[in-house]
Amino acid sequence: MKFIMRVVVTSIIAFGLSYILKKGVHFDTFWTAILFAIVLAILNAILKPILILLTFPITLLTFGLFLFVINACLILLAAKVIPGFVVEGFWWALLFSLLLSIATSLLYKEDTAERNPDR
Repeated sequence: MKFIMRVVVTSIIAFGLSYILKKGVHFDTFWTAILFAIVLAILNAILKPILILLTFPITLLTFGLFLFVINACLILLAAKVIPGFVVEGFWWALLFSLLLSIATSLLYKEDTAERNPDR
């Protein structure tokens, strides 16, 4: 149930961000945004750990900022796989990745705070 809620929340945020970044990121429908959230979750579970391992030295040198580049690449890969989801280039994917990461981390931080009231 928690996975489904995270997919729905991520798709709502992504769909909202596509309205803000309408020149560079576009979803045809909300269902496309849901499919994006599912594909991104799969890519993050399977491909992202491998990419992090392969790019560990540069990630270390950039103090972790290279992880945003990895996220942008995963978003571009998702755009290639999902019909109806368009990203107009790497820089749009990087901006979308940054905003999506910030928004979801703020929401999931509140979720964690509710489960751990001691912190």
